[in-house]
Formats: sequence, structure tokens, C-alpha cells
Amino acid sequence: MEMLLVDPTSTCLSPTVHYMVCEAGFEIKANLSISSIVSDKGEIHWRTITEHIQYGEPDQTVDYVKSVRSLGPLCESLHLHLQSLTREQFEDQFVIWFQWTNCSEVFLETFAAIKSPHATTAIALSLMKLTACLERALGDVFLLIGKDCPFLLRDLLVSRELATVFGQSVMDVLRVFVGSPDGLNLRNILWHGFASPQEIPVKYSSMLLCLTAGLGQLLKTYLQQTQSTLVHRPYVSFSNLKELHVFPDLDHELLSLADELVIKSNIVLRTMLPFWITALLSFRQRRYADCVILLLPQLESGLRLLFTKVNKCPSRLMTAESSSLYTTFDEMLAKQLHNEEANQLPLVLGESAMEFLWDFLNHQEGPRVRDHLSHGESSFNVFPREIANSILAFSITLLCRFSKGDIGAVKEHSFLKPLMSCADCYCSQFHPVAQLKKQVLKCIKSIHSWSVLPIMPEEQVQEIGRSGKDTDDVPCTFATTDILSQLQPYLSQSIRLPGDPVEEVIIEKLLADLCSKHVHVLFCPRSVLEIVVVLRQISSQCHQVSRQVISTCETRYKQWINKSLRSRQRHNYLRMRRSIKFLSPVLQLILILITLELMHVHTAREQNAPGYQQYLKFLKVILKYTENLVTYTSPEKNKWEEAAELTQNALLKIRTFLGKQQMLVQLANS
Repeated sequence: MEMLLVDPTSTCLSPTVHYMVCEAGFEIKANLSISSIVSDKGEIHWRTITEHIQYGEPDQTVDYVKSVRSLGPLCESLHLHLQSLTREQFEDQFVIWFQWTNCSEVFLETFAAIKSPHATTAIALSLMKLTACLERALGDVFLLIGKDCPFLLRDLLVSRELATVFGQSVMDVLRVFVGSPDGLNLRNILWHGFASPQEIPVKYSSMLLCLTAGLGQLLKTYLQQTQSTLVHRPYVSFSNLKELHVFPDLDHELLSLADELVIKSNIVLRTMLPFWITALLSFRQRRYADCVILLLPQLESGLRLLFTKVNKCPSRLMTAESSSLYTTFDEMLAKQLHNEEANQLPLVLGESAMEFLWDFLNHQEGPRVRDHLSHGESSFNVFPREIANSILAFSITLLCRFSKGDIGAVKEHSFLKPLMSCADCYCSQFHPVAQLKKQVLKCIKSIHSWSVLPIMPEEQVQEIGRSGKDTDDVPCTFATTDILSQLQPYLSQSIRLPGDPVEEVIIEKLLADLCSKHVHVLFCPRSVLEIVVVLRQISSQCHQVSRQVISTCETRYKQWINKSLRSRQRHNYLRMRRSIKFLSPVLQLILILITLELMHVHTAREQNAPGYQQYLKFLKVILKYTENLVTYTSPEKNKWEEAAELTQNALLKIRTFLGKQQMLVQLANS
């Protein structure tokens, strides 16, 4: 897509926010004695700092503008003091007081950035990391007293728990700098891509360094008084890295193309160019967390620029005032605007790009990269290259799509084509629909592994045959075969379900083929998501049954061979082995059934309310059956005869409902 050339934007900060961040703290000129603020041993004099917080009348709420003005000279004095220290002096005085954050190295990085004030991007980057670490550490402190730690920093800073530990006036100081949209709000304007590197006064980084050290000193006193111990929550680790590595590896040629695209792309504001350039450099230097921390706000900024153009709302490009919400990913990726008009951005980006963004940023079972990084939940030291590669590669494809001028030669470059192809073909991996597909395929593999479970000695097989009880599964087998035959018309003509016995290879191919079909996942209505939730619960219970069968079989077989089974346990083991004959095809049938329903899940939107409720009730009947089956097949219960009776009743209900022609697959094909 070609976009018209946009006018250069000098700032994305609204006039009020720009004044607060860039001007208010510089209006008062005063020389403050550094000894009144911090001792030569690094002890922070909190009273001197809190005296600068100004309160309004009559409710005594913080007056943020007056507070920033008053704190400005103090920040300047602290900044000049830190600049005068060598690294060794800084570490001697302060490093011990950063240990409570569990990421002292981030604060040392911030000090290094302060010593090089012309490296504005490094200052902004270190401030983003500092605020993330500070938020995580404050959450750990909150949990000394409270139970459920607030997700948002602004809620954390107004909590009674933190005021108890640090004092209310100290929390008011923090809220002036981070956490309140009325204050400097340094964390949000950086993490959401509103502030350019040169707009963040370096003295505020110096101030936050000293405030963090001062918090460590106050915390030490509190822990000694209460004889408490601060426990750090473990970092979130990213799993499923293979699924997250969705683009080809970025090499030197692609990164060189990216350098060119950044300059020519129409979604990169000139003031933000240093962030993009440093992000690319960070990737080259294998600093993957830094790369993504810099990229995500700029991806948000670039999409915001596109969002404001296609929705004709140019004012939304800037930070909002405190009475309004900022335009962030949440609104930009939504189906509708705040006025309920259709959001045009999803149409412009396309389904694949939207699914990628939802996968990596929003879905609860996805990596939620921005949340984990910005809230300090993920370690910066061991951030996966796979995620950085995917986010940077996706960003490059957007730079290319929304570019200005004649860059046809760049777009046709052979190194770029695989990236563009991957972006165009991306399908969600973490939407509940995609997760259900994965569950089904894992479950069927688990069930098919029953066929390689250790078998009983031959004489015991003969014993089962003589007992005459191995026909208990016949009604289940007949019912399963009958239901499968009813489902045959809804399958591809190339897929023929076998009769009895069900052939595992065919079933596995059938499910793989069904799961390969595309199901629209963007902006699923509530009715569709409700159904998917129940289908996932059913699949999960089936998998649990399979795991229990495998575990019990392996354990009992070893005990059998070792002759450590009592008589009753031997008979129970034999009943379990008989039960596998009917349980395997029944579980496979349920997986086929829920997969067919998933393929036609959007048909639910066409049902009337009574029909929908009746259908949901039927699914919950199957869910109840699988839950009971989990109980009966557990090592503690081992009720195999009851499991057979339960299964017969469930199959009867499934066959009856199929006869009513109310399954989604039936409605879709009627």
C-alpha cells in the first residue's frame, strides 16, 4: 500500500504533556546543596525531597505541575552530582541499595547513560528498563503485605500496602515521576512510543536512580522492624520458541535493507529515527531484549500514525490529556473505535498482520511480549532471539508495505521476498481456536500411543478370552461405528472413515486435515468463544484420560512382571486392558466431533437464542462425560466397568442429538 507523504511531526506530546515533561521542571533556577539531598555515603534524605511535593486545596491531592516545578532544581543538583562521580564511586555509594530490585545491572546501565548525556537513545532505553524493574520490585514489596498485586503501576503506587512500607509522601514523589497521567508519566510516554529520545530530560533518569536507592534504604528499615524477608517472584520464561520463530533468520543483507527502509518508510517519524536505528544495532549486537524494548513502542507509534490517517483522526497521534485515554495498541487493534464506528486499521493491515499482532501482544496464551517486558516480568539478560527475530522481521515488512517514494528495487529484493511471504501467510498460533487445534492433535497422538503399550503375557490374554467378559465393549463399539457413519457425509470425499476397527492412521490424517483448514479468529463474537472454551475443556479431559491410561498401564505392567500385584489389582488391570478396546475409538470419535464443530463454529452466530442454549447444553453433557471418565480412570478409582456404562450412556446422547440435526456441522451443510 502506498501512503501520501506525511508532514514531519516535531512531537507526539500534547501541549500540556510537553510542557510538563520538557519545560515545567526547568522554570525555577536554584542552587541546592547536594549534602541536603544525599550524603557522601549515598544515603537519601527523603525529607528534603518530600518537602518539594505540592498539594492542592481543599482536598490535599498532589498538584503535579507545581511539584514538578519545585522538584526541578533538586533533580538538576542530583544529576550534576551523579555526573561528577566515577563508576567506582557510584557503585561504592549506591549499588548495595539497588539489590532489592533484583536487577542492579540495569541501574548501572542507567548511570553509564547519564555519564554520556548525548546518547539520548541510551538514556530513554535505560529509563524504560529502569521503570520496568522498579515496578516489578515494588510488586514484590506489595506482596509482603498484600495478596493480589495490581497489574498497573498507577494502581500499585496508590496502594495502601506500599504506603505502609515506604510512607505516603514517598509514594507521592514516585507518582510525580511515574504512574500518574497527571505527572511526568515517564514510563507510559516512553513505553507507548509518544516521547522521542531528545524529549526526556536526562536529569529525571538521575532522579529515579536516587529514588530507587532511597527506596532500598527505607525497605531495609522496614524489613528489620518487621523481621520480614523480601521474596522476588520468578521471571516469566517464554516457551514454544519454535512457534514464535515464524520468519527466516535476519542476516546482514536483510538488516542492511532494513536500514534503508527505516529512512524511507512512511510510518517512521523523523524524531523517532534514532530508536529504529538503535534497535537494529541492538539486534546486530545480540542485545535482543534491548532491540524489542526499543521496537515495540516504535511499532506502536508507527501504527498509531497509520491509525490516525485511515480513521481520519489526526489529533489521536498525540498523547491525550489526563481526562482521556491514550491511543495505544488496545484501541488500534480493536474492531471498533470508541465512538462505535468501524476501525479501518484492521482492514488496511490485513488479517495476517492483525493475527500476528494479537498473537505476540494480546492473547493470554501467547508470549504477550510487551506486557512481560514493560512490567518487568521477563529477564532482560536471557531474552530469546527467536522473538526478537520475529518482531523485527514483522516490523521490516510493515516498513516496506507503508513506504514512500520509489523503492521498487528494494521491495523486489530477493532477500526481502521470503519475509513478505511469511507475513502474508501468517495464521494465529495463540488464539483459543488455534490452541484447540493443537490440543486435538496432541491428544490423538497420545491416544494412538496406547497401541504400543506393553502387552500382557500370552497366558493372561488367553485367560481374558476364557472369562467371556471381553464382549462388554460391544454396545460401545456398535454405537461408535453408527455415529461415525452419520458423520461421514460431512467429511471430504477423499477421507473415508473405516468401519470397525477404526484405523489409527486414517483418523490421525483426518484430524490433521481438518485442523489445517482456516477458521477466522479475529474479533470472534462471545457465542463463538463460549463454544470454543467448552470444546477445549472436552479435549483437555480426553487428553487427561489418555495420560492416565498410559501411566496406569505402564505402572501395572511393571508390577505384574515383578509379581507385586495383589489378586484384586490383577483383575482390575485385566479389566483396564479390556476397556482400552472401546475407550480408544470413543475418544477418537469425540475428537472428530469437536474438530468438525470447530470448523463450523461461526455457524453458531446464525442460531436463535433457544437453539444456541440447547447446543451449549449438549456440549456440556459431553464435557460432563469426559470429566467423569477422568475420575473413573484415575489410579485412585480404577472403575472400568462403570466407565463402560458411562460411555454407553454418553454415546446414546450423542447419537440422539445427531438425529436432531442440531450440530453446527449439520446446520452449516443443511
